[in-house]
Amino acid sequence: MTKKEGQSVKKGELLAKIDDSDFKVAKQKLLNSIKSLQHKIKAKEIKLKRVTKELELNSKIAKNNILLYEKKIEALNLAIKADESRLKKLNLDEKRYAKMLKQKLISKGDYEVIQTQKNSLFDAIRAKKKEIEATKIELNNINDAYKISKAKKLQIDELKSEIEAYRAQKASLLDSLTEIENKISYTSLFSPNNLKVAKKFVNTNSVIEAGYPVYSLINPNDLHIEVLLSEKKLRGVKVGNEAYILLDANGKRYDGEVESILPTSAATFSLVPRDIASGEFTKLDQRFVVRVKLDNIDGLLAGMSAKIVIKRAN
Repeated sequence: MTKKEGQSVKKGELLAKIDDSDFKVAKQKLLNSIKSLQHKIKAKEIKLKRVTKELELNSKIAKNNILLYEKKIEALNLAIKADESRLKKLNLDEKRYAKMLKQKLISKGDYEVIQTQKNSLFDAIRAKKKEIEATKIELNNINDAYKISKAKKLQIDELKSEIEAYRAQKASLLDSLTEIENKISYTSLFSPNNLKVAKKFVNTNSVIEAGYPVYSLINPNDLHIEVLLSEKKLRGVKVGNEAYILLDANGKRYDGEVESILPTSAATFSLVPRDIASGEFTKLDQRFVVRVKLDNIDGLLAGMSAKIVIKRAN
């Protein structure tokens, strides 16, 4: 409690402060939790980026290797087909050379050349077929590796789900942080305008309940007169009518005019409404609040009594 009764206060000036230690401790815990989540989110995002890059790279390499080995097998098959055609021709040549050797038209060396070419080509075809078998095994291995690399897609989905869960937790903590910060701001009571302390209800270090008044403030520059006027006397009373008061304290006259006439009677919002359930009704003279604005308020204090005169309109 920083102000006393009768003391003037400026707009935004601190009036009272509630102990906010518990709120600040709770705020720090939330900040620590938010910071921890931020680190977790960052770590998961880095891992997600790395795994995604690895998946893309491994998939690209695997696809290229699959294409390469498929082309290699295709080329070997074509080479084998060509060699088999040449082998077929060499077989025919061998038979022809055998007849010619028998007839002694060629030498044995010429015949052996044809045999050597045939055997070499046969060995080459057999080697290429084995190479195809080995290449197919490698191709299967590459396909298996490609399938395994695609399984990392599940890991990526899991990482994305974890990141989303952390982000949802962070959003919830940020909402709680906003709530705590609002509560901390509510522990400080500031003057809403340039006013004066009319009443101080509690003292320093007091324990009060929620909703309990702390100060009553008034604007000394916004004083006016309110009078409960009988509905029978409202005839001719309108906004703008001239009026004046005679102050009970010293009899001083203050001039003014009718500023407003409230649209409902004073009994309309009574805390204890009249009971008419029995069907009985007694007509009562209703009173309405008429507010008079004064030209000069020097020397006036809130709550003073006065006699009022209002000039009726014709």
